[in-house]
Amino acid sequence: MDIEDIKEYIRNDQYLYSLHAETERKADELTFAQVENALLNGTILEQYPDTGRGESCLIVGFDAETPVHVICGWRGTRIALITVYIPTPPKFIDPWTRGSVSDE
Repeated sequence: MDIEDIKEYIRNDQYLYSLHAETERKADELTFAQVENALLNGTILEQYPDTGRGESCLIVGFDAETPVHVICGWRGTRIALITVYIPTPPKFIDPWTRGSVSDE
């Protein structure tokens, strides 16, 4: 996926939220505007060629000082926001670095 293509789809309101993304957005008390701002200034952190539902990617962006992660994929001719969250430990050391996986 290409970040400039994703930004163009966001600017043109050609995207949708999955139910999971909407649930996670609300859980982290993020507004739609915060998510859009993060996507519009974001960069691709990880590419996922095919996770069983097609190509997707993890974007990291900021709304003011708030880091936001968004996993995006294609749903037909629109970008789907699959999940949206604020990256926090232990899963992430900082917005760009995954934390270590602990043994359970």
